[in-house]
Amino acid sequence: MGPIFRIDAPSQENLEDFHRDGYVAIPEVFTEEALSALTDEVLNLDGPREYLRALDEEDGRPSDPKVYFVRPWNDRGQWADRLIDAPLVTALLRATIGPDYHFCHSAMNIAPRGVGRLGFHQDHHHWRHENPINLAERDKWYIQILYYPNGFTQGDRSLSVIPGSHRVPPTEDVTPERMLAGEFDDVAGRKLAARHLDLPPGSMVYLNARMFHGVEPKPLDSPQSFRLFLIDIFKEAGPPHRYTQEIPPEWIERAGPGRKKMFLRDAYTEECWTS
Repeated sequence: MGPIFRIDAPSQENLEDFHRDGYVAIPEVFTEEALSALTDEVLNLDGPREYLRALDEEDGRPSDPKVYFVRPWNDRGQWADRLIDAPLVTALLRATIGPDYHFCHSAMNIAPRGVGRLGFHQDHHHWRHENPINLAERDKWYIQILYYPNGFTQGDRSLSVIPGSHRVPPTEDVTPERMLAGEFDDVAGRKLAARHLDLPPGSMVYLNARMFHGVEPKPLDSPQSFRLFLIDIFKEAGPPHRYTQEIPPEWIERAGPGRKKMFLRDAYTEECWTS
């Protein structure tokens, strides 16, 4: 098996973009071999294969379109497993969080034609709760790594972001509407405006989960029958986030020291923030 990514480390420009905007997109970062093998690996899992079979029966235009969604995404083949600590991923995490971070959780979804919009939101869940743990963890890193094996065009299940919004504490009075109206430009130190991305197949986005982001609908007349999306999420070492998953025992059994450092942490439970 060859390398999964074309590069092993981010450029200085990548890191500057991330800190300034709250995200960095790296187009066509997968090698040709990895992109083909990873896509085949994921789409030939039992769940996706059955979902796509049913989609084909409706000519790729379901009457009641629903996203295929799995969280946690534990059924990972060799290529998907390598995403967790690929050299580029490790280099990005160490350059932003530092040496002490945990694997939080992962997910996989397939979005067919006709699926609606996901509005602007932020995913740093400690800002949605007021327990002492949540208050203490609010300014710690929570990183989402988004992978788009078959890419997207602007307005077709594409990712939209509000660059710089990670600088605005996401308290209850901070809404996307007020942000885009300019009410928090002074807090962010810049004009806050929506940016609608367009990324070719094999791209990734490294995102600070405090940044507001959303997803555009997938038109019924999209030339792409579905958009495949994979996500791995990492957090600064510390208490669980919402959805911090149980690590499968077999992952730990075959893990080396670096992976064990990421995996050996508490998982989220309903009582973990209050007990």
